[in-house]
Amino acid sequence: MTKKQRKTLIRIILAAVLTVVLHFLPVTGIPRFCLYLIPYFIIGYDILRKAVIGIKNGQMLDENFLMATATIGAFAIALADDSGDFDEAVAVMLFYQVGELFQGYAVGKSRRSIAELMDIRPDRAFILRGDSVEEVDPDEVETGSLIVVDPGEKVPIDGIVEDGISTVNTAALTGESLPRDICPGDEVISGSVNMTGRLTIRTTKPAGESTAAKIIELVEESGAKKSRSEQFITRFARIYTPAVCGSALALALLPPVVRLITGLSPEWHTWVYRALTFLVISCPCALVVSIPLSFFAGIGGASKKGILIKGANYLESLSKASVAVFDKTGTLTRGVFDVSDIHHGIMPNEALIRYAAYVESPSSHPISRSIQRAYGNAVDRSIITDIQEIGGHGICAKVDGVPVAAGNGKLMQKIGVEHHECHSPGTIVHMAVDGAYAGHIVISDCVKDTSAEAIRKLKAAGVKKTVMLTGDNEKTGRAVGDELGIDMVCADLLPADKVAKVEQLLSEKPEGTTLIFTGDGINDAPVLSRADIGIAMGGLGSDAAIEAADVVIMDDDPAKIAEGLRISRKCMGIVRANIVFAIGIKLLCLILGALGFANMWLAIFADVGVLILCVINAARALRA
Repeated sequence: MTKKQRKTLIRIILAAVLTVVLHFLPVTGIPRFCLYLIPYFIIGYDILRKAVIGIKNGQMLDENFLMATATIGAFAIALADDSGDFDEAVAVMLFYQVGELFQGYAVGKSRRSIAELMDIRPDRAFILRGDSVEEVDPDEVETGSLIVVDPGEKVPIDGIVEDGISTVNTAALTGESLPRDICPGDEVISGSVNMTGRLTIRTTKPAGESTAAKIIELVEESGAKKSRSEQFITRFARIYTPAVCGSALALALLPPVVRLITGLSPEWHTWVYRALTFLVISCPCALVVSIPLSFFAGIGGASKKGILIKGANYLESLSKASVAVFDKTGTLTRGVFDVSDIHHGIMPNEALIRYAAYVESPSSHPISRSIQRAYGNAVDRSIITDIQEIGGHGICAKVDGVPVAAGNGKLMQKIGVEHHECHSPGTIVHMAVDGAYAGHIVISDCVKDTSAEAIRKLKAAGVKKTVMLTGDNEKTGRAVGDELGIDMVCADLLPADKVAKVEQLLSEKPEGTTLIFTGDGINDAPVLSRADIGIAMGGLGSDAAIEAADVVIMDDDPAKIAEGLRISRKCMGIVRANIVFAIGIKLLCLILGALGFANMWLAIFADVGVLILCVINAARALRA
């Protein structure tokens, strides 16, 4: 609880105690009225001040004006009746402050959740200059500099580990509580917490473009993008408040005037009291406060799970998803090619891999790197001669004087070696050694451990159609699609073809629903922008993809997509429940108040009680 909230709580308790004491105090008339002004001003001086400021600024039709008008009117009626019943006037202000206290606590809790996320970027960095370490502002560190991060410190800037072995905690960024082991050559992102050993890191980005800075920027911008529900509430409040003030004025004036014309007693105090009750009931603060709070809490709850949603409008759209489209490489698969099998070898697999690693060693292609990893030993470049790379076919060379060829079927045909076709999905590297076919190596992109779970959860959540788009051939794409249970696979696509396919799927989806597309590469940026909701894999994804996306998954886990969908639907359920409950109770109590069946105490419930219940309900969105 903040210092301001503690002061408000003390004022509430003090005003409540004084009101109870004064209720039983045998004092009447003006002295009793003056005594009741003490708890009234203790609890309501800030509301009265805001009401006066609003009138001066021409913005008087807000809840402060309604509270001030209703309570002053209640005092006036009690004085006119000489009843000495000033409890209602103080109680209206008292319970309104109770509602404000609940609201402030809920908003503060959601803000603290966001603040924890905002605290991921440290305000200092330790740069290595020769043999000394100097403390500097992270913004002063140039790309390519060496920085030192000791155990317990946050990593200030993205980079590559040059020296040191440690464990880092990325929970603030990805929502993943399991620490990750890192060693020289591994990438480490800003906002991670170094847990065990000292690390020397070579920075790869400026501080302003690092992962932590981008997360903070995304979350700060999310509050400016209102959902349709929030826009509806804003428009509703602008029309509703003047309308109820006009209705209250009519309720206070028209019935007495009609009764006066017809020769009856006007009963001014009765109708003014009803009008004041009507005003208290009508205050729309439950809607105006709880709806934005629900979205704010939902975005905060998702952020704690490593799901960054860039605005309330995207949170609302995500809840309507009926079609989920995925890029394959780097999204559903790891994007790292590995040797998965060796077929038809005429020599031991170890020997075949050795020849392949040697002949492919001059190439920096991912296929070559995967063969190097499978070999796992250093390559002696001095025994490789007569290197000849044939574009679109493969590479030939002599390894320790032995002719070796590695490539596709076209290369085998070119050098006159009969080869065996492979029916396994993946990239096939055929090998010829000393003029004879030696077998082929199957290289494939491994599916992520949680991809199948992600598809299953999306379907369980009501997504009607799952689609995978890939530039790979039909056989490879279909194998991955069948393994994951994807409904539709579109293969052999260029980036422009992916956009066209998403356009087609958008035209076919059910009306009132949305299409989400998930990708990670720079070539996915156009599709991410075109989809109703673009989701980028933020851990390994390109900056262009993250900029174009509406939602960012910080740890590249596709299962988080279903988690984000669940959070968005929970949040929208809370929003709809608050709208229906608040408007329903308000309308019922307004009718009862206008007909004289509701007194000021019911008005207090209709205003403050509904506000408290809606705020408590909205705070549930924090528990993602």
